[in-house]
Amino acid sequence: MKTIKQIHKADYRPIADLATYSPLPSRNLKQIDPFIFLNHHGLQTYPAKNRGLPFGPHPHRGMETVTFILEGDIMHKDSSGHESVIGPGGVQYMTAGRGLIHAEVSSDEFKRNGGDLEILQLWLNLPAAKKMADPRYVGLQKNEIPSFKLDGGKIEVQQLFGEWDGTKGAFEGNFPVSLSTLYLESGSSFEKTIPEGENVFFYLVRGVLKVNGTDVLFRHLVEFGKEDEKITVEALEDSVLILGHAKPFDEPLVAEGPFVMNTQQQIAEAYEDYRAGKFGSWDY
Repeated sequence: MKTIKQIHKADYRPIADLATYSPLPSRNLKQIDPFIFLNHHGLQTYPAKNRGLPFGPHPHRGMETVTFILEGDIMHKDSSGHESVIGPGGVQYMTAGRGLIHAEVSSDEFKRNGGDLEILQLWLNLPAAKKMADPRYVGLQKNEIPSFKLDGGKIEVQQLFGEWDGTKGAFEGNFPVSLSTLYLESGSSFEKTIPEGENVFFYLVRGVLKVNGTDVLFRHLVEFGKEDEKITVEALEDSVLILGHAKPFDEPLVAEGPFVMNTQQQIAEAYEDYRAGKFGSWDY
């Protein structure tokens, strides 16, 4: 089985009135190449007539976002002309590439009525050769995402990228990566074989799992070694897990604010291009 190097508790980092927990990056873990950033917002309940999510227009370059909506919704709008509202169980995938401006806010309905909200956003790095790719965005509702069952139906797997058990992921990525959301009933279990040398992204959103014989609590990220191939998981409670794996890029990483590049000079160029209006704009 794969060795567990360390288990990282997500730090509490609130954003305005939004409860936010983040295990990556941290003082002890810079990245799990090419998985570079995770924010876990909620679970919390918003009252009626709320302000919703605080993520107004802001730029990005050189990376991608995968946004998991467990409860509530997100209205996405960007300078490439994309706009959508995605609800519970849905996922948004955005490639910033050479640069765009986007906003991630709550729908008018959610701000009017309130309700539960739990949303996670994972950043994927882009390889140097694709840092300046054209921006793109795809938002899918729950019923548009391929899924399959494990352990006699006790585990539901949403397949987002790559292929698992013959089910191809909903999104076509910019590099080979597997990424899934798993909903596990208490008492269920599964094994997964991950090619030796690939990095594993393993974040427990809800519940308690026994992973390769070690108990893992919710809001914890498991850091594995690259050697060996097998991961065994048993759900000690009803749980939600985000599981991914990919070959590391092993390239220099320079991240500053919303830009993720390979050199400090490229970061400076990103700021210059943004100020020069090269990321586009819209009447927000």
